[in-house]
Amino acid sequence: MNTPTPASIGTGATLEDWRPEDDAFWESTGKRIAYRNLWLSVPALLCGFAIWGMWGIITVQMLNLGFPFSQAELFSLTAIAGLAGATMRIPASFLIRLSGGRNTIFLTTAMLLAPAVGTGIVLQHKDWPLWAFQLMALWSGVGGGNFASSMSNISTFFPKRLQGTALGLNAGLGNFGVTTMQIVIPLVMTMPLLGAMGGESMTLVKDSGWIFGKIAAGTPTWIQNAGFAWLLSLVPLSILCWFGMNNLKTVTPGVDSSLGSTIAAFIKIVWLYTLSFLPAGVGLYLYLPAPTGLGLLNMWLAMPLIIVSTLMVMKLTAFGTMKDNIAKQFAIFRNKHTWSMTALYIVTFGSFIGFSMALPLAITVIFGISHVTDANGVMQHTLKNPNAPSALTYAWMGPFIGAAVRPIGGWISDKLGGSIVTQVISAVMVVGSVAVGYVMMQAYASATPETYFPMFLGLFLLLFFASGIGNGSTFRTIGVIFDRQQAGPVLGWTSAIAAYGAFVAPVVIGAQIKAGTPQVAMYGFAVFYAVCLVLNWWFYLRSGAEIKNP
Repeated sequence: MNTPTPASIGTGATLEDWRPEDDAFWESTGKRIAYRNLWLSVPALLCGFAIWGMWGIITVQMLNLGFPFSQAELFSLTAIAGLAGATMRIPASFLIRLSGGRNTIFLTTAMLLAPAVGTGIVLQHKDWPLWAFQLMALWSGVGGGNFASSMSNISTFFPKRLQGTALGLNAGLGNFGVTTMQIVIPLVMTMPLLGAMGGESMTLVKDSGWIFGKIAAGTPTWIQNAGFAWLLSLVPLSILCWFGMNNLKTVTPGVDSSLGSTIAAFIKIVWLYTLSFLPAGVGLYLYLPAPTGLGLLNMWLAMPLIIVSTLMVMKLTAFGTMKDNIAKQFAIFRNKHTWSMTALYIVTFGSFIGFSMALPLAITVIFGISHVTDANGVMQHTLKNPNAPSALTYAWMGPFIGAAVRPIGGWISDKLGGSIVTQVISAVMVVGSVAVGYVMMQAYASATPETYFPMFLGLFLLLFFASGIGNGSTFRTIGVIFDRQQAGPVLGWTSAIAAYGAFVAPVVIGAQIKAGTPQVAMYGFAVFYAVCLVLNWWFYLRSGAEIKNP
């Protein structure tokens, strides 16, 4: 076979010939290009995760600075960011085939500048209404949406035999955005990062912390840097994506490197992302209590409403070639494996991102308070615990472990099969969740909850480890089950639904803490994991399975 030349695969940003399953093509040409796109995709995805997840840390510091919002309202900010990011993954899962990989990754990375700057602005104003902060949390969902397009894009560059490893590297290293954010934000809040341009400091009214320990009350803090700091990476990264990444004409037939094609691609991306804000905003308005919303729907009604309405809006408002492309990609919903893999990915990624969002504030509320009974024998949760561990010192550890082991999960799954790995980690998560729930119950009834913290943290780290391994195994399974045309949209769809864990976990854990029964949240998660363990066995591991251990 003749060695491909640059002219034969295309010129400029758009490649016309792409055959990763052809060994000769892969070794001579494809490998170098695929890995270049991967290594640019990783930091872009990392920044997306950082912007999406930053409200989990910001809300802790808002509590420490005395912002005039209740614990429930602060949990709502984290939940809103989670829901918005999950909803935006639905259209994002279709963007690569509509607009091209390079066009999509560049623009969606550049779009992160808006929530970064907006968040930096609102955080300088304690007296602004809650809805201003909720709007920024909603806008931060752009970062969550980027995961679906990023994974869909990378899946098109690599042969099936390397899907687990490539997707594991992209997602695993990209997931480090959560850890990076949890380390960087507490650090940059300790200094006037942008000088006079960055605004004035505020004074801590409660002890805070960072990776190396506590920061005492009375210390000046620049909370606005939680948003502004990302400008230093997003601007150069957007430029690198523009000049270093590629569109694949075999994946996006109508794309090329002309100005007209690029502008049309940008319009499609902005159009679909804008549409996803509408059902998310309306759903949140119906879900959130007054004065922000109407409080008519509970979480379990609001989520399906938002998902279905997002799909309907996409289908009804598509125009031109978008209409046919979206109709073709909706075919994934007729495949039963789309739905089974969606449930299994909720177990893994849904848990990873949900716990990442909820853990910092949960640590603060459960272990930052001494839980004592009053004269009437009623348990009170208002007395400050002088020996409390700082959430900002420990919360980064779980996401770090989950992200670090994700590539390992993909690699092991390439060797052993994805479903057997998923089965093992599902069993670990059932046991781990029950154990965490029991420890939370003990801590929330103790005057010295810090004595339970080492066990609590260790068990949560186990959950993050298992979810990280499972993230790699489930994505490997999808790459094997589905053909190249459907794998990308399925990867995007499953990641979108699983990302609602970032909404569910803060809401459920926050509600159960408020009710005085935090353990119920973890017991409920354990029941779901057990159901999915049976589901995985039925579809992929039993003797009569249609597809055996993919």
